[in-house]
Amino acid sequence: MSTIHDFKVDDWLRRLLPGRCAFCLAACESTAPWCQACHLALPWNLPACPACAEPQPAGSRARRCGRCLQRAPAFDTARVPLRYEGELRGLMQGFKFQASPRAGSLMLALLEDALRDKPCPQALLAVPLHPRRARQRGFDQARWLAERLSARLDIPLVVAQRRRDTPSQRGLDRKRRRGNLRAAFRVETALPPEVALLDDVMTTGATLDALARACHQAGAERVEAWAVARTPLP
Repeated sequence: MSTIHDFKVDDWLRRLLPGRCAFCLAACESTAPWCQACHLALPWNLPACPACAEPQPAGSRARRCGRCLQRAPAFDTARVPLRYEGELRGLMQGFKFQASPRAGSLMLALLEDALRDKPCPQALLAVPLHPRRARQRGFDQARWLAERLSARLDIPLVVAQRRRDTPSQRGLDRKRRRGNLRAAFRVETALPPEVALLDDVMTTGATLDALARACHQAGAERVEAWAVARTPLP
């Protein structure tokens, strides 16, 4: 859970180097915490499948990938602005495994900037960790991001539950990931028609797909999947 101290840290980080890029320390011409050169150099997820955000070859036209044509995900669209590679990969590992507030604040700013001028849903849900896993890690990165994004975008935050502590998804293919997560989530609150789900990294989309199914059962009609970065598939 976040504390008042966490939000004070966010404010402190924003004031730490005013007018300086958080990546290269060059002067910034805008109020964003990055310079234009560093922003352009980030691994943007373009083009990408509009349904699942799977990265597509450079120069191609963004269209539904073959997997989504064969089996559409339970969510309607995915908004994942970056690819999990290069400098962003190191930034996200610092956030996920070391709970770096600097890395988390930068990721939050990048996601907020990518969602600017997009229609806001009526509720936001973070992909939940099982309580036992949360105690082991001591840090729930998706919840950390969701609490702050909810406040900044003025979207109500709804808490979902992980019904069972599923084995790690690492090393599993898409089909086995889906089976691993079947009926893994529960949403006890009645949901409004339009909701968004938030995770830090999206790999195959199986976790967000399983949570989207639970959201539909709780009354949601349209579900968007949000994440900071998408893992490029082989």
